[in-house]
Amino acid sequence: MSSSRPDSPCNPSVPFVAGAAHSRFYQRLHRRYADDLPLLPAGAPVWATMDTAYEALRARGCDTGTALRILRQLVMERLIQLDCEARAPLADITRAVTELAELALDKACQQARQELDERHGAPRGPEGQPVQLWIIGMGKLGARELNVSSDIDLIYVYEHDGETAGTPEGRGRISNHEYFARAVKAIYSLVGDTTEHGFVFRVDLALRPNGNSGPSAVSLSALEEYLQLHGREWERFAWLKSRVVAPRDCVGRPEVQALRGVVLPFVFRRYLDYSVFEALRSLHRQIRDHAARRSAGHPERANDVKLSRGGIREIEFTVQLLQVVRGGQFPELRRRPTLDALPRLAQAGLMPQETAEALARAYVFLRQVEHRIQYLDDQQTHVLPTRDDDLAWIAHTLGHANCCTFLHELDAHRELVAQEFDKLLGGAGKKQCNGNGCGGPRAAAPPPPPELDALLEQLPPGFRERVAEWREHPRVAGLRDEARARLFRLVLRTAQWLKEGRVTPEAALRLANWLEPLLRRESYLALLLERPSVHEQLLHLLGAAKWPARYLLQHPGVIDELVGDSLLAERFVVADFERELAVRLASLQSTGEDDDETLLNLLRRAQHAETFRTLARDVERRITVEQVADDLSALADSVLRVTAQWCWNRLRNRHRESPQFAIIGYGKLGGKELGYGSDLDIVFVFDDDDERAPEVYAAFVRKLINWLTVKTGEGDLYEIDTALRPNGSSGLLVTSFEAYANYQQRRGSNTAWTWEHQAMTRARFVMGSEALQARFDAVREAVITSERDPAALREEIVAMRERVRSAHPTRDGQFDVKHSPGGMVDAEFAVQYLVLSQSAAHPELRGNVGNIALLQRAEQVGLLPPGVGMAAADAYRELRRVQHVARLDEAPTQVTPPALQAERDAVLALWNAVFS
Repeated sequence: MSSSRPDSPCNPSVPFVAGAAHSRFYQRLHRRYADDLPLLPAGAPVWATMDTAYEALRARGCDTGTALRILRQLVMERLIQLDCEARAPLADITRAVTELAELALDKACQQARQELDERHGAPRGPEGQPVQLWIIGMGKLGARELNVSSDIDLIYVYEHDGETAGTPEGRGRISNHEYFARAVKAIYSLVGDTTEHGFVFRVDLALRPNGNSGPSAVSLSALEEYLQLHGREWERFAWLKSRVVAPRDCVGRPEVQALRGVVLPFVFRRYLDYSVFEALRSLHRQIRDHAARRSAGHPERANDVKLSRGGIREIEFTVQLLQVVRGGQFPELRRRPTLDALPRLAQAGLMPQETAEALARAYVFLRQVEHRIQYLDDQQTHVLPTRDDDLAWIAHTLGHANCCTFLHELDAHRELVAQEFDKLLGGAGKKQCNGNGCGGPRAAAPPPPPELDALLEQLPPGFRERVAEWREHPRVAGLRDEARARLFRLVLRTAQWLKEGRVTPEAALRLANWLEPLLRRESYLALLLERPSVHEQLLHLLGAAKWPARYLLQHPGVIDELVGDSLLAERFVVADFERELAVRLASLQSTGEDDDETLLNLLRRAQHAETFRTLARDVERRITVEQVADDLSALADSVLRVTAQWCWNRLRNRHRESPQFAIIGYGKLGGKELGYGSDLDIVFVFDDDDERAPEVYAAFVRKLINWLTVKTGEGDLYEIDTALRPNGSSGLLVTSFEAYANYQQRRGSNTAWTWEHQAMTRARFVMGSEALQARFDAVREAVITSERDPAALREEIVAMRERVRSAHPTRDGQFDVKHSPGGMVDAEFAVQYLVLSQSAAHPELRGNVGNIALLQRAEQVGLLPPGVGMAAADAYRELRRVQHVARLDEAPTQVTPPALQAERDAVLALWNAVFS
């Protein structure tokens, strides 16, 4: 402890004591507890060392309450010294205070229950089982972030209703409700009452169900009912950081999972939830107003590092808002400590990395300032001191030479925090404050929306008639007033954009169709109202074509993807997709939430979101038809890989860590030409000599197909077609690789047909070990380069083409871009013939590089007359584009000649060059 008294760096005439000794609280502790201070072992206090000191105090004759109060004083003395002289990390300070609270509650709970059990017997559940009491820490206690003068926000929950066992004499029996109410009083007496040694912690129970008018302890079933029926939006923020903190022997018990199962669905909704924005605005407005009232006539109170503009609370609100909005879909964001959550938000793309780092630096600095304010007199305050020597001491202990540099750093941190908070709650780019007495992101309240009849008068024809149907709609009638107001404001905004020509009439009608079945999900109304850019982009997508509108109806949750700024500028990245799924799986596993249904829905949400991202880029013409197919095919590959891995890890009878297994893609998947809604043509093979292998892999494939195709509340992933496996529908669902190779290479009596070799030209190894991939590639090359009679092959392929055409007749006078003569199928069959008849002599044709590239290569090696291959390649590309656009709008793929005549002629020229 330093005894020097240098002049103040801010005002040389005002001295202060360097180090911890300037704290008047520290001085009092040394006067009162000098003999007790050595009882706390050296170093930063942790549970073990605090427990040692507590037991030493008990051994000196102190009762539980006294020992805990003196222990608190010893811990505070140590923290002031470590923080102000050794510049201990913030985490050391908050951990020590948090573990002190946990230890105190644990000791108090033990004593309270022991005394009550002696008088009334232990509480019992409906089946006579022991009933646990859980002390839930909220706020900073739950997040392990307590400051050195924090009160502790607690909620007491007991497991079951019932009654106590009574004494051995049969007396003293009371209800569990009364038992735990008495336990709460006893615990408060031991921890919260003020005695000659002060208190251990101030205790606040105001966050319990029904607040101060509610019972001090509630049963788990009563808590569940309250959260489901009466829980308010602001309470979701309170429960976000909740954690069972005592008794210690209950913290890791499996029964606590039942409590988590009640809290998680309340805090985190399945869909992106913008309804919390207004709740947080209201809560923040109340806090700002309260702070303004407190500082009225007391200007010094405006320098509150917690509650003023740019303070600690605004960092916490910024983080918690993004967590609550997104945490239902992204479990990796469910981190209680603010400093843990910030990097997760950056990794999820919800804020720039540099912003997260800047907010973390601001948070640490403001918390350290807050602690020094509280060290001065052990007061629960967050306001900068008005005494020059106190301010100079704070600056000095934070490494500043004078107050000016300290206040400059403080202002810089607070301005950054305020800007980020206003950007989030007030709308990007909107300045919500004017310097003096900023009221925060308080947008002017919009005028009340009109009633439906008055609303209809303001709508253009067509849209008016559609909205008029809501007069008798039960879902509209059943909306809460707040939700109905949001709906009508959305309709008015849409009508305004219609008048301005920013959206089409079709888009407005489809928006009404889209909203109608979703009215019970009020978070969508809130999202669209909070984010006009999302509303406008949604209208654009709905108006672009029918298929996007249908997809949005089937999977409304995908509009979450419109919130990000980078949607249209990016492409699908396999590594990012699989890494994000791995992070989410790990988060679910860490909390025991990784049941099959949760993982099925996680896969579906991720696949639907990526499909929608590709769709949005497609509709906005940011990517070509070929790029759409590439990205959808890469997504399917990735989903197959991840699903197979998760299924194998959850297979009960698996006999090895990694399966010796592969998936072969055929058709559009094999050729990387997937479209929206395409099914997957796949074949399953294994290469495993274990005698259990056939049975294990059969069970594995059944599970895998179920995971891919089963419809959950989130829909399905893909339709699976396994008809191209050896022997088709009559063959085994999964085949040994040796049997597959023999079948394809026509070894033995059971061999592939020519049409199956045609399919092999587009076959591709989708997933499996590198060794299996090399073996498959060798089999494929051997099949397509086998010696064949060109005339016989030509005859078989032409005959197959005629069978396909007869199965897809086209009306007279119409040209079907796929099936008519000169259509896409003609080009595909011509390519297959060239590959099967010529790839032995021309290695350029062996790669599975797509029809367009193969046509170009065939011309380059002289298999096609000059210009024929290139023209056919260009025609095939255009026919694919026309087909793609038609399917997006759910329109026929037939056109009336002379439309596409040049493309048709180019493909017919190819057909004649190959087959005539």
